[in-house]
Amino acid sequence: MKHLAIITTHPIQYNAPWFRLLAERKKIAIKVFYTWSQVQTEEKYDPGFGKNIEWDVPLLEGYDYTFVKNVSKNPGSKTFRGIQNPTLIKEVEVWRADAVLVFGWKFDGHLRALKYFHKKIPVLFRGDSTLLDKETFPKELIKPYILKNVFKHVDAALYVGSANKKYFQKAGVEIKQLFFAPHAIDNNRFAAANGAEISGWPERSEKKVTFLYAGKLEDKKDPGLLLSVFAKQKYQHARLVVVGNGPLEKELKEKYGHVDNIYFLDFMNQQLMPSVYKNSDVFILPSKGPGETWGLAVNEAMACGKPVLVSDRCGCAADLVEEGKTGFTFRSGDAEDLKIKLDWMIQHRDELPNMGKRAYEKIQGWSFEKVVTVVEELVVGL
Repeated sequence: MKHLAIITTHPIQYNAPWFRLLAERKKIAIKVFYTWSQVQTEEKYDPGFGKNIEWDVPLLEGYDYTFVKNVSKNPGSKTFRGIQNPTLIKEVEVWRADAVLVFGWKFDGHLRALKYFHKKIPVLFRGDSTLLDKETFPKELIKPYILKNVFKHVDAALYVGSANKKYFQKAGVEIKQLFFAPHAIDNNRFAAANGAEISGWPERSEKKVTFLYAGKLEDKKDPGLLLSVFAKQKYQHARLVVVGNGPLEKELKEKYGHVDNIYFLDFMNQQLMPSVYKNSDVFILPSKGPGETWGLAVNEAMACGKPVLVSDRCGCAADLVEEGKTGFTFRSGDAEDLKIKLDWMIQHRDELPNMGKRAYEKIQGWSFEKVVTVVEELVVGL
């Protein structure tokens, strides 16, 4: 059985399930090398939510893993020097990996592994960067050279969607090196939820459309734009539920907390999120970036049978949103365009259930099974 070493910073609720699925299928052997060792012992403070987060779904069950010592003086995944692993390469070699899959290159430890294993064993890479955010001069001119110098060490790049594929192509990765491994969530778990009651949720009403924003209250996701449009229109046949915490929380609550049809709820963990989506009618992701490389909450909402309203700065927009069928996109930061799409959905609320059904059907093609199948085929075919 071929051995695949997976190098990534820390356990993530969207990756652990398909690591587990790879192990269960037993077509290849895997071991995950987590490079941010401090997450084992330190409180898991998430600056985006502004609080400690402990996920209520298993992240370290069902597959082999280790935490590699990180000697950084300022450990973390926000800076290049935040991940430094002097023993990583040796540990991967001792495990006798036949191939390595590296998540992200903007870390000292990961980039060193990419360069070291190049031409020794096949190097697979997974990242979800896009070209949607405009670069400033001279970074716009320099970046392509940097990327090409990085990706010349990669044998196969696993792209998550069309915007990510364009990024890899600009970085010099050839078509024959590109393999589609979609951004995915546990579609079955979200679809199976029954929409249990959520504390603080507004009373259900067939006459009102319930729009949902669920995520970090931070600048890149631009919840302020959505709230400002909603508050200004004073919709009689719609309400907005905002689920989450973050650095903008105090400001937004002071500004919009008094509006009758706007409801603020705290962060909901993974077990509750399917019910959050099921209790809404439309999910909205108004992100302006930079760095909204995908938006997996959109996958979650669609798996729950909900149409979506997504800004064009979200990496998922081009792949998941079929205009007027699974939802709509709007121009990032454009309040008037957002208002037009909100108005349409309110005026055509009878069509929303059918849009939700099409959204559910669409997301079935974005699954963990597709991810693990392409990984298995690449490694087995070495």
